[in-house]
Amino acid sequence: MEEHERPAGTSDVTPGGGPQRRPGRLGVGVVGAGKVGAVLGSALRAAGHAVVGVSAVSAASRDRADAMLPGVPVLEVPDVVERAELVLLTVPDDALVDLVAGLAATGAWQPGQLVVHTSGRHGWRVLGRAVESGAIPLALHPAMTFTGTSLDVVRLTDCCFGVTAPNPVLPIAQALVVEMGAEPVVVAEELRPLYHAGLAHGSNHLFALVAQALETLRLAGVEEPARLLGPLMSASLDNALRRGEDALTGPVARGDAETVAIHVEALTAAGAADVLATYRSLARTTADRALASGRLRPDAAEALLSALAGPADPA
Repeated sequence: MEEHERPAGTSDVTPGGGPQRRPGRLGVGVVGAGKVGAVLGSALRAAGHAVVGVSAVSAASRDRADAMLPGVPVLEVPDVVERAELVLLTVPDDALVDLVAGLAATGAWQPGQLVVHTSGRHGWRVLGRAVESGAIPLALHPAMTFTGTSLDVVRLTDCCFGVTAPNPVLPIAQALVVEMGAEPVVVAEELRPLYHAGLAHGSNHLFALVAQALETLRLAGVEEPARLLGPLMSASLDNALRRGEDALTGPVARGDAETVAIHVEALTAAGAADVLATYRSLARTTADRALASGRLRPDAAEALLSALAGPADPA
């Protein structure tokens, strides 16, 4: 990638000759006042940048823009892009390509303009049509789940961003993340899909696991399953992050095939077919990893896999 000119926002004067800002402050335009866009716009504003416009279509997004970005004008997307030195694209992953291309077709992108997207799966090359017009592409993905409230701005201080950008402008991407109070983690362009898969597997699939565990406890007559499960899962997660597979406990780690067989029978009798399918899959994976790491003897692993098969699943 050729060297880009310095972004216009590094001057002391806002577009149109407005009030002076200290050097390095940018006029930020937020395209999409969803939970992520409103929060990151607010974080950049708190860092001293001026949010010059936001696009918001639904009533919920307009309310969110009003709450998180008070005083910022709600504009059409082309107007937001025209005003901004930094354009923050916080639209769904599948809409990103068409949005960038559509704006390119109208000549909306400007030389030296920073164009930032927050998609996890995409790197900076998805912004290629903007780059053709001289824009500077940055991919900044916050590894956090958002509520769209001021609570998220506080959470950013304990958050990492997956950062991908051409090498000459990578320091700009990293600096923006640091300004929002978070930590930049550089991810190679070609590894973005794998990076995103890891995050989705660890975070999004956790919701399904928790929901199934709560459901099973309710079937067992527990009236407040979250109270019972919360401390256990919090401790398990902390141990797993700190110690990895050394933290593994439970019947699979112990090779307790009889207990696992009883679990399978109980879930079958309760009619919890979806929970049983997940239990079997994760227990098999756990056994495989424990066997590969030497934590489980081959004969114990074989007994576990036999118990997990059960009469309805001879394979």
